Amino acid sequence: MTPSARIKASIEIYQTIHSAYVPMDNVIGDYMRGRKYIGSNDRRYIAAFCYGAMRSHAKIMWWLDFAGIEFNARSYVLAALALLEQQNIEYIAGICNGDKYSPELMSDEEKSGLEKICGQALVHPDMPERVVSEVPEEHYEEIKSIYGDDFSAEMEAYLGEAALDLRVNINKLTREDALNSLKKENISAKPHEFSPWGIRLKQKVFLTTTRTFKKRLIDIQDEGSQLIALACNAQPSMQVLDYCAGAGGKTLALANAMQCKGRVVAMDIDSRRLAKARPRFTRAGVSDIIEVRGLEDIKNRKWLRRQKATFDVTLLDVPCSGTGTWRRNPDLRWHHYGPKFEDLLVTQAEILDKMSDTVKLGGRIVYATCSMLKQENEQQVEAFLARNTQYRLVPIKDAWPEEAVCPSEGNYMRLSPMRHGTDGFFAAVLERIEVNEGESSNDDEDDFFE
Repeated sequence: MTPSARIKASIEIYQTIHSAYVPMDNVIGDYMRGRKYIGSNDRRYIAAFCYGAMRSHAKIMWWLDFAGIEFNARSYVLAALALLEQQNIEYIAGICNGDKYSPELMSDEEKSGLEKICGQALVHPDMPERVVSEVPEEHYEEIKSIYGDDFSAEMEAYLGEAALDLRVNINKLTREDALNSLKKENISAKPHEFSPWGIRLKQKVFLTTTRTFKKRLIDIQDEGSQLIALACNAQPSMQVLDYCAGAGGKTLALANAMQCKGRVVAMDIDSRRLAKARPRFTRAGVSDIIEVRGLEDIKNRKWLRRQKATFDVTLLDVPCSGTGTWRRNPDLRWHHYGPKFEDLLVTQAEILDKMSDTVKLGGRIVYATCSMLKQENEQQVEAFLARNTQYRLVPIKDAWPEEAVCPSEGNYMRLSPMRHGTDGFFAAVLERIEVNEGESSNDDEDDFFE
């Protein structure tokens, strides 16, 4: 592709991003799948350019307003070309040459506006702090209060790209053996700082083509996600419920931690995601101890209601705003694809309350999000404890497995890109200290299978 064709493709992608209720990664993926003729180098450039522009969205919008340029996909991409690649007006005019595979010719008005941007640094001294940090106005005050003096540094880390993290299938080999296996394939990697199962690659590779991956000795999983599984401290022979299992990444980590001894029940409202998890469980060699139960099936919902005081651990990785994943999903800062924030808060509280009777005396609920917002994290936990005196908060260090290094001090696990090199995860461990008289899990279970 010519440079002009690449920019035209970027404009077409942004036309969909700005108009459709679809995540950015899906938009780019669908665009590429429908155009097999686009070469690998062109795909990499277009994706990197589009993601780079989204990571600078607030600043680009500020410059468009400064220059008096009307916002649309074309003006947005051309401004990104000027600011991110520092291209001059002559270059941009040459890109917009009007032929079949190029953007349309620039108008005199467009040239006049872009001339005010070309040659400017991306960050202007007059920009508000929230614009420089790429934080939506509705979250700015709360996030700044969370990070205090580290706010700017933390937000700078959220603007970076996430590393490629792996989790070793420790039931098949040790982490050291996995590192050696990757080394034999000329892949440089290092052990995670906190997760005893984790590896971080030092380079970008097509992991799915490696022998180590094909043998299911490793799986892709952010270290923060692994640490949520570690917070569960699942042991062999335990009964564990992964209530919001999704595609099964944490379910796999839990089964590995249990050395494939015990029982893990994976549940999710989206049966399609659970269906994708089944082959992963089989390939990893842990399917024998995992039960998959979709919540769309009324029989499974009835079964769940009968599971009183059954589980040693219930993991609630609840639906959330996803603010902790801004490195991977920069469009989530500005585009909301799921329920409204207020509705998410209600859902989180409902899940906590509904699942509060699933663990036995001394058992634990691990409440987790990929959000940095206190409303979804500490405040949800505090409100739950106020409603449910049968539970107490376990300080995260006291809940942590002895063989692993705890990443946080205090009562909660709070992870961030700057401090831990992970996504922005949160976890709280809640221990059940009282069970209602007569509460049992197995009264009607046989009826379910009749």
